[in-house]
Amino acid sequence: MNGSVLVRQVRIVDLDDASPASQEPRDVLISDGVIADVGTHLTPVAGVEEIDGHGRWAIPGLWDAHVHATQWVRTARMVQLGGTAEPDDVLERLRGPLVELARRHPDRTLFGFGFRSAGWSRQPTVAELDAISGAAPVVLISGDAHSGWLNSAALTLLGAPARDGAVSENEWFGLLRRLDELPGAVPGPADFIDPIAALAAKGVTGLVDFEFADSFVDWPLRLAAGVGPLRVRTAVYPHQLEQVIAAGLRTGDPLPGTGGLATMAPLKVITDGSLGTRTAWTHEPYSDGPATPDHPCGVANYSVAELVEFIRRATAAGLEVALHAIGDRANTAVLDAFAAGGGRGSVEHAQLVTRGDADRMAALGLRASVQPAHLLDDRDLTDRIWGAERAERSFPLRMLADAGVRLALGSDAPVAELDPWLAMACAVHRSGDERPGWHPEQALTPREALAASVDGRRLRPGEPGDLVLLDDDPLSPAPPAEAAHALRHMQVQLTICAGTVTHATH
Repeated sequence: MNGSVLVRQVRIVDLDDASPASQEPRDVLISDGVIADVGTHLTPVAGVEEIDGHGRWAIPGLWDAHVHATQWVRTARMVQLGGTAEPDDVLERLRGPLVELARRHPDRTLFGFGFRSAGWSRQPTVAELDAISGAAPVVLISGDAHSGWLNSAALTLLGAPARDGAVSENEWFGLLRRLDELPGAVPGPADFIDPIAALAAKGVTGLVDFEFADSFVDWPLRLAAGVGPLRVRTAVYPHQLEQVIAAGLRTGDPLPGTGGLATMAPLKVITDGSLGTRTAWTHEPYSDGPATPDHPCGVANYSVAELVEFIRRATAAGLEVALHAIGDRANTAVLDAFAAGGGRGSVEHAQLVTRGDADRMAALGLRASVQPAHLLDDRDLTDRIWGAERAERSFPLRMLADAGVRLALGSDAPVAELDPWLAMACAVHRSGDERPGWHPEQALTPREALAASVDGRRLRPGEPGDLVLLDDDPLSPAPPAEAAHALRHMQVQLTICAGTVTHATH
C-alpha cells in the first residue's frame, strides 16, 4: 500500500518557526511511504514518479482527530433536519420523504439527522411521530448525536420499551450502536470510497474514528475494498473493551491486512452529555433554569470511580484512554480520574473548562481533542443557557494552548462538517457569519491551528509520507477574519498519503 514519489520545487510551511515560509523551494522524496529526503535538486530515483510542485506551499497531511465515520457516511443520506425550530418543523420536513419511502422502499427505515431540541419550546413525542409515519420505522438523530427521536415501529424493531419522548445519553447510545439492525441502515465498505476521496481533495490523510460499532473490524474491510489509502486510528468503547483486550490489540498496533494504515486507538468513554441536549455536566446550574427536570446541572454518565477503573483496565492492556467531557464539572471529573488512574490519552471536546483545570490538563500530559466548528452552533445557545461567565471559557483554545496543553483539531463529524479548513478557520476567527469573532481572546493563530491539524507531523526525513500542496501560503499575515476566510477557501492541488497520490488537480 505504501508508494514512492519525488515532489519537486515546493515551499515547505515551517510550523515550528515564527517566520513566514519564504525559504527557497525544496524537493521531497517519499520512498515506501516514508519521507526519505528533503533538499534542493535531489537526484532522480529510477522508477519513482516525479511531480513538479511549481513553487506551491507544502504542508503535512491533514488529520481530523474526532470522527464517527459510519454515522458520517450514513447521515449524508438522511433527511437533513438542521435549522428546525420546533418539533412541528421536523414533522413537516419528514412528510415528503415518508411518501417517497413508501413508494420506492417500503421495507426500509427513514432516517433523519440534525435536529437540536435544546432551544425548542417543547420536547418531541413519540405519538406525534407515529401519527405521520404509520408502520414505517423512523429514527431521527440529534445534531449532537446525544439523543434520538424514534417512532414506535423503530422502538419495537430494536426491542426498546415503549416511551413517550426522545431517548438520550447512555440509553440512546445503546440504541445508536444497534441502528445497523434496522432495514436499509448499513453502509457497505464500498460506500466509503467516494466520501473518503472527497476528503483527499481537502488534504485529509488521516482520521481518528470514534464510531460506536466495531471500527477496528470494519476498517480493514474498507481498505481492502479500495477505500483510500487513508490512515485511520480506530477506537474502542467499554462494551468492546474485553474483545479488544482478548485480541491483544494495543494502542498503535497495526490492524491485520491494512499495511499499517489502520491502527488501534484508545478506549473512549462518554462521561457526560452535550450542550445541545442540555445534558453537559456543569459545576453550577444552567443559567436559564434546570438543565433537565431531574438534573439541574446536566448528567454524569459514569462516576469518577468507574472512570478510574476504565483507565486502569485499559492502561494495563496497553490502551490509551479518551474521555469525552463537555461541561466544566465533567472536565474536572475526568482530570480527577486520570490523576488517580495514571493513564495517558486525551480529553475529547474540553468545551467548558476552568482555568485551574487547564493547568491540570497540561500537568497530566493530556491532549485536548477539540472541535472549533461546534461554536458555530453553540455560541448563541451558550450565552443563553450557560451565561456570560461560562461563555468566556467555552471552547477555550487560547487558555488551553497558553497552559501548555497540546491541541488536536477535529470535527466530531457528522455533528460538524468534516473539513479541517473549517475547523482551522473557526479556531482563528471564532465566527462563521458576518458577526465578529465570539470571545476572540480564545482564538488561535493560523500557525497554531494548522499545527494542531497535522497530528504533530512535519515534512522531514523519517516522517510518514503524507504531503499536501496548496496554492497559497496558509500562514500569510492577515487580520483574523481575513485569515479565516483564506483558510476556509484554501485550494488543495495535491494530496499524497503514504507515498500514493490520492488527489490531484490538473
